Amino acid sequence: MALVITVAQQKGGTGKTTLAAHLAAAYAGDGQRVALLDIDPQRSLARWHALREARRESRPPGPPAIAFADTTGWRLAATIDRLRREHDLVLIDSPPQIDTDARLAIRAADLVLVPIQPSPPDLWAAEGTLALAAAERRPLRLVLNRAPAAGRLRAAIEADLAARALPRAEAVLGNRIAFANAFAAGLGVTEAAPRGQAAAELRALAAELKEIAA
Repeated sequence: MALVITVAQQKGGTGKTTLAAHLAAAYAGDGQRVALLDIDPQRSLARWHALREARRESRPPGPPAIAFADTTGWRLAATIDRLRREHDLVLIDSPPQIDTDARLAIRAADLVLVPIQPSPPDLWAAEGTLALAAAERRPLRLVLNRAPAAGRLRAAIEADLAARALPRAEAVLGNRIAFANAFAAGLGVTEAAPRGQAAAELRALAAELKEIAA
């Protein structure tokens, strides 16, 4: 049975979709059978996957294959069960609001991942997801994303997380253009710039999440 990671955040612009894509590519690159499930109405992950498939067709063998589904509504629970049976890892890009689909995606998760930029609005917006994960008794990690190397705001957010004893990943993803460039090409940063700092940060996060969920 697959490990299911649901990426959830109510605030837009936190990098939820790109994080799901980069993690999927990293895990697929390690030889795992990976599936993506896009239940975000914006369907940005679907467009990324289409770019990836076009690259695979035009430049065989291309990057490793990643299965994809975009089922919502009453079929969602059955789709998650099917993907879990057929793959090693399933990543779900959830909608940016607490609705039935979001609840099902969090309920099915072995780990809920909540990306936040180091700013109070991102942390405030995450509170609904934190509450839902707690209600469903799902393990959760906040991930600092698009974070500057240092600064008062980052330090303040990290102190706030520590004071509130909120679970966060040790790995931090910096504010690096390599993430956006890779996503725009239908790739993960570990594929597009494997020796860069962004790829190193992503690999550290991927390894940490696997260890947490083991």
